[in-house]
Amino acid sequence: MADRRLPVVFVGGLIFGAGLAISRMVRPEVVLSFLRLEDLGLLFVMGGAAVVTGVVIALATRSGRTAPLTGRPYTRRLKSMDRNVLLGGAIFGVGWGISGVCPGAAIASVGVGNWPILAAIAGMLAGAYLQAALWPLLVTGE
Repeated sequence: MADRRLPVVFVGGLIFGAGLAISRMVRPEVVLSFLRLEDLGLLFVMGGAAVVTGVVIALATRSGRTAPLTGRPYTRRLKSMDRNVLLGGAIFGVGWGISGVCPGAAIASVGVGNWPILAAIAGMLAGAYLQAALWPLLVTGE
């Protein structure tokens, strides 16, 4: 990534974090209330975010712009539903349900002073590290 793009990435992260904080997604108890179907407000937050993101990506694709973080053109990437997508989604769902913590919201939660959330972030990092370390063994069977 070119250093000149870092300010754009920072502003995007700033907007993302502010949106998470304003919508209260940085609070695990709010997320757990959503997952228990007691408070469906986050459904509107996620749905609204998906619609806005879809429009922005469509406009960026048509304009020929490149993604600030990677410098690559915006393209449609169609991925078929496969075993890894289903397994990864199931594992993600179990972790989300147990902790009430979504990755982006967890990072933004540190910004609002929720220091205990660092335990969840450490767990996410450890889980990702384990997956990266074990995946070659699982794929090759060696």
